[in-house]
Amino acid sequence: MPSEEGEDVVNHFSKMCSRGVVAPLASPLATPLAVNASFATTSEIALTIKDEQDHTEPRQLRQKHLCCLHGESEDRDKGSTIESFMTNFSNIYESELLPARNGEKFTEHFLHEVVDILLSYIKRTYDGKSKVLDFHHPHQLLEGLEGFNLELSDQPQPLEQILVDCRDTLKYGVKTGHSRYFNQLSSGLDIVGLAGEWLTATANTNMFTYEIAPVFVVMEEILLKKMHEIIGWGESEADGVFSPGGSISNLYSILVARYKHFPEIKAKGMAALPDIALFASEHSHYSIQKAAAVLGIGTDNVVAVKCDARGKMTPSELERAILKVKRQGKVPLYICATAGTTVYGAFDPLADIADICEKYNLWMHVDAAWGGGLLLSSRHSYKLSGIERANSVTWNPHKLMGVPLQCSAFLVREKGLLQACNQLCAGYLFQPDKQYDTAYDTGDKTIQCGRHVDVFKLWLMWRAKGTQGFEILINKYLELAEYLYKELKARKNYELVFDAAPELTNVCFWYIPPSLRHIPKEPEREKRLHQIAPKIKARMIEEGTVMVGYQPHGDNVNFFRMVFSNPATKKSDIDFLLEEIERLGKDL
Repeated sequence: MPSEEGEDVVNHFSKMCSRGVVAPLASPLATPLAVNASFATTSEIALTIKDEQDHTEPRQLRQKHLCCLHGESEDRDKGSTIESFMTNFSNIYESELLPARNGEKFTEHFLHEVVDILLSYIKRTYDGKSKVLDFHHPHQLLEGLEGFNLELSDQPQPLEQILVDCRDTLKYGVKTGHSRYFNQLSSGLDIVGLAGEWLTATANTNMFTYEIAPVFVVMEEILLKKMHEIIGWGESEADGVFSPGGSISNLYSILVARYKHFPEIKAKGMAALPDIALFASEHSHYSIQKAAAVLGIGTDNVVAVKCDARGKMTPSELERAILKVKRQGKVPLYICATAGTTVYGAFDPLADIADICEKYNLWMHVDAAWGGGLLLSSRHSYKLSGIERANSVTWNPHKLMGVPLQCSAFLVREKGLLQACNQLCAGYLFQPDKQYDTAYDTGDKTIQCGRHVDVFKLWLMWRAKGTQGFEILINKYLELAEYLYKELKARKNYELVFDAAPELTNVCFWYIPPSLRHIPKEPEREKRLHQIAPKIKARMIEEGTVMVGYQPHGDNVNFFRMVFSNPATKKSDIDFLLEEIERLGKDL
């Protein structure tokens, strides 16, 4: 019987035959059972080139190429050392791909090579023995690495070089789908979502009118209605749009809130408005301040509301801040409550904030970019109780739901407000006399003209998993966070930033090296502790074994922030992380 390596040889051979790249001889060698491991690894399989029906591909050179051309160093598959006749791309250029005449074969073979590169990368991503990254400094990338040159040339490069560039781009990047990648809120690599992204790129259309994106526009409406329903809004009264990330979704919330209270802003600008004030917790995302700057409101008019030790906005402090602003002659306009803060993973008390918004007639926005996924969990959705009373919500499926970047939804309870706020009726796009229902020409309710299709990958994943599938994943992430929390409490080398069970998947902690373990918690110790996390992180990156974020926050010196949103992560990866931190930091 053939060995596993021999089977790999035959599988590769069969794949090349099925593509029409090579044709097997009428020989027992073409039969898997006739191939043994020693033959497969020391001798080339006899192949013959399939006769061409015409001579329209004179530049397709057929010569021997090692299958290990698909990878270098750690990227190589050790078993792929057989030789076969393949398309030689060293003398073939982009101009010979479709839509060039007779470009079908070159296109097919080129794209098969690209898919092979991607599959190889995906397999390595899920291989726990592989590195998370192969780190190099910016100047090294700029100067060129092992033939990987980022400079652009005036002359076209052959497709062989383009394939090498594809491999090297992935090789020197970060495997964000790796089970030990904990660096950001968005991680993991969903295979169905990836397929959705590929199809989206192939369709290559724009979301501004139904006539050029009919299926995607209807999908967006269906997804928005589903999300409205989950939040607790009636379908007929709500609206929304998918935007390029949570920061833009938060900007939309301020934009429509301002228009709702002061519709004259659209024509006359800020000069026609009184001084307005926005409110967000001191732990809120910085995008609120950035949006205030972009919209001409000014960062000085964003009031940071104090939080409790857990990072939740304090309602009494919010009301105190509103009254102070009113005494200053400003007009309170908008409150951003956070459902899942970026660092601590805290949930503001939404119901209490909703009461205050109703009392003072303020717009209530909930930034649930990070924590919105918990709405899909019957076990954890209570943490967002009160979100149904919000005027608008930001929800990023590319975070806790694991949809490939980027995928963010801005949801607004009042139908028609987005359209009224942003509509300009460009005559070359939004003609009212089209043969279909032009209400589906959604482009005029956005601040963009061109808008990427971000809905298909989410729709496809929802079809593949069902709501129950998302719930299972999200519950798993919370269980992993609970496991880490208990491990940290049990280990003497670690301290929690706050001793409370995680509400989301964020777990914040310090590693205390032996040199600091018996020093009193005084300024000198805090100064030295502040340097520990950055030094350990630098060593992590250099070795490429794991990635986790760190930051200072408020009065707390630098600490590690762990987050879970990767379906590949297991408890053993958490154990590895803690042991790796100790290994890298014990001498500090």
